[in-house]
Amino acid sequence: MPIVLVHGVPETAAVWDPLLEILGPSDTETVRLPGFGAPTPEGFGATKEEYVSWLIAELERIGASGPIDLVGHDWGGGFVVRVVSIRPDLVRSWVTDAGALGDPDFEWHDFAKIWQTPGEGEEFFAQQLATPVDESATIFEAYGVPLDRARALAGWADEEMAGCILRLYRSAVDVGREWGPDFHDIAAPGLILLPSDDPFLSADGARSSAKRAGVEIAELPGIGHWWMLQDPAGAAAVLSDFWASVS
Repeated sequence: MPIVLVHGVPETAAVWDPLLEILGPSDTETVRLPGFGAPTPEGFGATKEEYVSWLIAELERIGASGPIDLVGHDWGGGFVVRVVSIRPDLVRSWVTDAGALGDPDFEWHDFAKIWQTPGEGEEFFAQQLATPVDESATIFEAYGVPLDRARALAGWADEEMAGCILRLYRSAVDVGREWGPDFHDIAAPGLILLPSDDPFLSADGARSSAKRAGVEIAELPGIGHWWMLQDPAGAAAVLSDFWASVS
């Protein structure tokens, strides 16, 4: 039974490595979003809808080997929200930490608003890419990421990734209004993760989305945005318990 893990931004699929070490041998696939440590296909515009279409195609391919347990983090979690809204048949179960994107009243965090602003977003990433990795790592460490993992995370960004991030966020200014109405009464069993110390996604939005989707919330007390790096053992336990509960 395949487990499919979908990373977010500014990340690569390697963000899941500590969690995979805890989960142990399993039929797990960590898909690589185009432009994030993976090539960008010719003509790919890196919009939210293109990423959703790409993920649907990946799930159709992977699903040939059995029902999928889908897990998404950050934007990967946002794509999960959309996939289970329009193609719940593709999964046995789903987990996201970005349930707030399914709230019609969703509002973006301050970094997203910078990236969505022409000129300001380009300047932001020009400065980021010029900053030494060790200096950038301290920012991720401040969000709860262990230092060694923070250094790795800080080193993944490049110009291609930055360009994809800008195009993705600029396609998603009104994502709640556009995706929220379809995120309700989801047929496939699901779980919304709620890290208590995540400054980027609204806890109220996640709770509202969980109620509308008809799923439970798993609180992650004392954990930040990068829960799979900060506490992979705790995350593995939550996921394993949820999968065991799915009939």
